[in-house]
Parts: sequence; structure tokens; C-alpha cells
Amino acid sequence: MKLLFLGDVVGQVGRDALQKMIPLLKKKYHPDAVVINGENAASGRGITQKIARQFYELGVGAITMGNHTFDNKEIFDFIDEDSKIVRPANFAEGVPGRGYTYVKTPSGEELAVINLQGRTFLPPSECPFSKASALVETIRKRTPYIFVDIHGEATSEKLSLAWFLDGKVSAVVGTHTHVQTADERILPGGTAYLTDVGMCGPRNSILGMEKDAVVKRFLTGLPVRFEVANTSPQINGVFITLEKRTGRATGIKRILIDDDHIFME
Repeated sequence: MKLLFLGDVVGQVGRDALQKMIPLLKKKYHPDAVVINGENAASGRGITQKIARQFYELGVGAITMGNHTFDNKEIFDFIDEDSKIVRPANFAEGVPGRGYTYVKTPSGEELAVINLQGRTFLPPSECPFSKASALVETIRKRTPYIFVDIHGEATSEKLSLAWFLDGKVSAVVGTHTHVQTADERILPGGTAYLTDVGMCGPRNSILGMEKDAVVKRFLTGLPVRFEVANTSPQINGVFITLEKRTGRATGIKRILIDDDHIFME
């Protein structure tokens, strides 16, 4: 199985970049499943039903979320009915939506997609380790192909989760920081890992936001309104290949595309 995962889509710039690049990436990699993180897709915070449908038209099979899942209030109107949107599974009991879903591939196989949120430097949530363990036990009865998006701040927490799940899931890939890391690897048990996949959004920005406003916040400590930057786009992602029947990862490659770089092996 071949999986293409694209990192946090930020605003209109990120959406336009996906519209242009997903067809090209599909032509190059021929993925069986395309997954994106869309929690910043609507003006940098949350997602709308219209935007989700645009992603589906591009062939996206699942959209993972994170701490901004409910920032755009429109999501309350459709998240329970949209089986392709996956918010962190370790949110409190009774929160709308689902924490995992299944993506059916052209061959008829299924990829399970789990979304988790870290607890370090983020709002309180249930333990992602225990929640992952319970979910994986259930999901492995149905499919060996399991992808985990760990939406978190701390590198140590993401890496710890990957080692905890090594051999139990196909891949653990981090989101949230919007900065792509260069530590892709396959752990001994066959789990592919990358601390953070990065961002699909405006390159000459600070995490997708206008630079001056963010710098002012650091200089003064005063509240500042952040707006999504309108600059040249970048695409960050990862391409993962999985062994048939076992779901073990056999390859992981980072994707970085912007005005100065094209890193696609």
C-alpha cells in the first residue's frame, strides 16, 4: 500500500497549493490513499464543509484535525455526519466527531487513520498513549494498515508515542508545529516515523501567519490579531510504502516543494 500524507493546510494559500500539486503528486507516487491535516484550512483556524468537499474532490480520503478542530463553529453542523473528518481521539468523552476512520483503497484494502493530540503545551486531553493502545487493539482485528497523526508540540512526546506503538501501527507522523523535521525513519518493529510533516501554506510567514504581527507579539507581549500570510506557497508531505498483509512500513520519503526547493525522491 502507498500512502501520501500532506501536512497542516493553512488558509487559501495552502488550499490553492493543494489544488495545483495533488494531481502532480498523485501522478508521481500513485498513492492508494491520500490523507491531509486540515485543522488550519479555513483562514488558519478550523475547517468548513465547503473546504472539506473541495479536498474530497481532489481525491483526499481522510482529513485529520487537532487543537483548532472546533475553532470554526460551522463544524458542529456536519462533523458527526462526515465520516472522513477525524478529530483527536483523546478528546473528552461526548465531544462531537470521531477519532479514527477507514479509507478504502482501489484494491479494496482499508487504511485506518487515527488522530491523537499531545498533552505537552496543549489544552488538557485524555492520555494519547492509552487511547492509542485501545484503538489499535480494536482496529487490528479489521486491518493491519494503521496510520497515526499525532498532533503535538513536544518532539519527545511524539517520539515516545512512536516507540510505544512500534510494530503495532504502520506509521506515526507528527503535525501541529508547521515546521518539517528531517528525522524520517523506520523503527525496528516496522513503524515509519517523522516528528513533524510540516505545512502546506505560505512559505514567507511564521507558521503560516503574517510575520510582522507575530514578531510584534514577541516584542511586546501584547495581544495581536494573526492573519494568514499571502505569500508564495510551500508543500510539505511524506510518502510511505507499506508491506502487503503485515502493514509494516518499507519506505518513507519526505516531500518539500517551494520556490527554492524540490525535494521529491
